[in-house]
Amino acid sequence: MGCPHLCSFCNQNIISGSSLAPTIPQVKTILDESLNTLGERARNAQIAFFGGSFTAIPRDYMIELLSAAQPYIGDDGFGGIRISTRPDCIDEEILTLLKNSNVTAIEIGIQSMDDDVLLLNDRGHTGSDVVNAAHLISSFGLELGAQMMIGLYADNEHTIRHTASEIVRLGFDTVRIYPVAVLKGTKLAMLYNNGQFIPPTIEAAVDICADLIVYFTNKNIDIIRVGLHASDVVEKDFIAGIYHPAFRELCESKIYYRIIDSEINSKAGNYTVQANSREISKVIGQNKSNVRNFSAQGINLKIKSNDSLGKYQVVILKEV
Repeated sequence: MGCPHLCSFCNQNIISGSSLAPTIPQVKTILDESLNTLGERARNAQIAFFGGSFTAIPRDYMIELLSAAQPYIGDDGFGGIRISTRPDCIDEEILTLLKNSNVTAIEIGIQSMDDDVLLLNDRGHTGSDVVNAAHLISSFGLELGAQMMIGLYADNEHTIRHTASEIVRLGFDTVRIYPVAVLKGTKLAMLYNNGQFIPPTIEAAVDICADLIVYFTNKNIDIIRVGLHASDVVEKDFIAGIYHPAFRELCESKIYYRIIDSEINSKAGNYTVQANSREISKVIGQNKSNVRNFSAQGINLKIKSNDSLGKYQVVILKEV
């Protein structure tokens, strides 16, 4: 709702699972139920208005939604409001309204910072719009989030890495990384069916997203999500591209594979690998993929927990 353009990849009814805007009573019901469920933990949660371009929906309706949320924010409620919108739907007037309504975080769908990619995918904005929106949001002291995509029509490794470097340069606090999924009823579906668009393989997507995760982590940017949310609706209308219910774990398993491989340096033998207990499944790999791949090289791994280690940290000991 509120989107002035139909982007090449977008069938929003499929992605959000709904074609209806929530009523004010529905919003209040959701918030009441969430408060009852979360209790004191609600202080560390946010009310999120997602699924469209929030600042481009009818103004009266937007104000009604924000007003409905106000009684649920504060010491006995949620920590604030999070919204998503387009970079060309941000200005000082709207930011003043949002900040006065307890909006604490704004995510903008940038998708790419390459103007050719944006044009060919019917985004309707330019990279300059992203720059302007990022500066404005930051000047209001709000948390700044980016939503980027990889594998769009005309996208390539260079444009993807350029987008990532711009996210860092512009001072984004958070990022979501969405590999392209081709859904029925979209322009990408038409291009795919005509043979004009070939989305990346899941292996290629895992490789580049593993690089992005490491890059953003090293730059202290919080990675909120990697890959589309698991959804029966998306699975039904997915025809090509990248969709996996545990895509982030595939990427993080690749990161650990690379770390272990660089230290062992293909030397056959038996090794003990220590990692944080919360990371063990990623070290092992989905369906034990990392362990099996190393075993095929004559490298046998015994994985043990060591909770003094942080994320992407391992200790490797060769058994004599």
